[in-house]
Amino acid sequence: MSAASTDNLAPTQPPSTGLDQVQFAIPIPSDARRTLARGWLWLGLLALIGSGVFSVLLVLARTPGINRLLPGTDFFRVALVVHVDLSVLVWFISIAGLLWSINSSRAGLLWGWAALALAGSGTFIMSIAAFVAPGEAIMANYIPMLDSKVFVAGLLIFAMGATVLVLRSLLGAPKVGPLTDGTSAMRFGMSASAVATAVALLAFAWSYAVVPHSLSGKTYYEILFWGGGHALQFTWTLLMLVAWLWLGSACGVRTLLSPRLTVLMLALALVSVFVTPYAYLAYDVASVEHRNLHTWGMRLGGGIAIAPIALSTWLGLRNASKSSEVVRPLRAALISSMLLFAAGGIIGAFISGNNVKIPAHYHGCIVGVTLAFMGLVYHLLPQLGYGSVRGKLATAQPYLYGAGQLMHIVGLVWSGGYGVQRKVAGADQVLRTAGETAGMGLMGLGGMVAIIGGLLFVIVVIQALRQTQSTFEAGVNPS
Repeated sequence: MSAASTDNLAPTQPPSTGLDQVQFAIPIPSDARRTLARGWLWLGLLALIGSGVFSVLLVLARTPGINRLLPGTDFFRVALVVHVDLSVLVWFISIAGLLWSINSSRAGLLWGWAALALAGSGTFIMSIAAFVAPGEAIMANYIPMLDSKVFVAGLLIFAMGATVLVLRSLLGAPKVGPLTDGTSAMRFGMSASAVATAVALLAFAWSYAVVPHSLSGKTYYEILFWGGGHALQFTWTLLMLVAWLWLGSACGVRTLLSPRLTVLMLALALVSVFVTPYAYLAYDVASVEHRNLHTWGMRLGGGIAIAPIALSTWLGLRNASKSSEVVRPLRAALISSMLLFAAGGIIGAFISGNNVKIPAHYHGCIVGVTLAFMGLVYHLLPQLGYGSVRGKLATAQPYLYGAGQLMHIVGLVWSGGYGVQRKVAGADQVLRTAGETAGMGLMGLGGMVAIIGGLLFVIVVIQALRQTQSTFEAGVNPS
């Protein structure tokens, strides 16, 4: 087998059992598209490393004496803004860029590289803004901000990169073909996620055009990012479902859903995103009705699409083989992702009031997406020309990260039951009872465990990146 043809192989499949088994996977191209996908992987990894650095700075910003050496009068909130934007916005868009590059045609590769360059430049500028021009930290939903011209410039450049990426993904998407096989269903899901992102970008632009510029600070950014932020949740949900299906097939899951039914579920998630433009047409962007319609659309559309795919994958996972050393980390990531996302969804159904149950809900869902992406990165590394991920450390990492985040959100729910308010810290939390203190203590301990789990992911991936590619280049599929 020639080296040139190696990358076109589908991921290694589990041994046949004599029954038909749908494989939800996409072959990795062997040309420049693979190199572009690797570029997006590196941006995502660097974003996670940067996020980890800012998490250390968060601790230093609360350390007496040391905090006086840091720039700004409230560097804790400044570091928190950049930490969140790197670990969610940049990391998620980078994984989307990786997957859309794999799913694209050869046309327009120059635009793909331009998108990566813009996104990388914007990320760098946003990161250094915390040190050179931090400004006021604004804890807006979806995209927290620094009231700094440098940070805003970096975010705009990053948004330009995301826009070019989405346009190329839509214009360069391959034909899906008959919806009778898993590959076609996966391509549909990836293209649907690009459409959802296009709707989100349109919503951001629409909000910018109509939000009164007389508003300022948190009020302005809260309204500006509300519609597009909700639409982006459909992007992350669709990509998470793609990751679940891909990881499930890699783990030997015999799914109960046919490709046609899978496409139907993905289409339901996509259709719901079009509540977004209707909300702009029907109500004023600053109205309660506009705000509530976005929330309703996200809850209804996401829930209907997720449940059947999750149930099918979970039931199939119970009977899948656990013996392969390469499969164990993927299985760990898939299980942890599904459990965390389910926990976040259940918590969301019981939210009442403006307390810390709200961040418990979205931490569960966001971390569920993150774990799915981590597992998919583990699976794709050999097919991108890097080493295989295996061993006890790689298997333990998703469980450790997931367990820490579960402790984190359980602590938040516990404290939320006592009415502890969100987006406050320190003495502002006003913890009056032992129950409130215990809940927030569990939240903090879980956060520390999750940070260790996130660090282990970076270590495991870096080890794979440093492994020799001789096996891959010799024409043997390493996955």
